[in-house]
Amino acid sequence: MSIIAFLVIGLLAGLIARALMPGNQSMGLIATTLLGVAGSFVGGFVASFFYSDGRRFDLHPTGLIFSVIGAMLVLLLVGLAGRSRRVV
Repeated sequence: MSIIAFLVIGLLAGLIARALMPGNQSMGLIATTLLGVAGSFVGGFVASFFYSDGRRFDLHPTGLIFSVIGAMLVLLLVGLAGRSRRVV
């Protein structure tokens, strides 16, 4: 897969994941693309549990559907880690 195609799929996955997740994610175009690229690798890890080829921890990108799922997981984890803990 070429770098340009990988970045375009990452951008699409990031945009779709941001549209599907509730709340306001204030990030620009580059951060959205990086979100989709990270989601592609996370989605590849998740997909390795469904497609048993014997390789679980190989780092590989995946298609658009699992990229969106991975990007949503990354957004969820970033949202949970970014919450401030207030003491009342």
